[in-house]
Order: sequence, then C-alpha cells, then structure tokens
Amino acid sequence: MTRIAWPRLMQVGLGRLRLPPEVFWSLTPAEFMLMAGLGEGRAALSRAGLAELSARFPDVPAVRPAELE
Repeated sequence: MTRIAWPRLMQVGLGRLRLPPEVFWSLTPAEFMLMAGLGEGRAALSRAGLAELSARFPDVPAVRPAELE
C-alpha cells in the first residue's frame, strides 16, 4: 500500500493553489489532480460518458405523495 504524502498535497493545495481549507478538504482526488495539473490534464469523464450517465440517471423532479400536496 502506498502512503499518502499529506504534507506535499497540503503544500500544493493550500500553498500553491491557495485553496481555503474547506475547499481543499472537500475536493475529490480527481478534482485535486486536475487543479494541480497532475495527470493527463483532462477530466476523467468524457462528454460521451456524461451523456451515458445522464441517460441512465436522468434528473427528474421528486414525486410528492398526494397527501403532501
């Protein structure tokens, strides 16, 4: 198992990127890597992948039970 280099990650996120702590700690690893310029420089989810997810899980308004209307 690879150890996480927290001091280095915090130096990049809080120091170089000047992220507020609450923003730094709320980022996913993919978001952080993209912001830090690490990796391939593009989002892991392609436009086609987003379209597929949107088709599988469409945004629909929540249905309210009749007794709450």
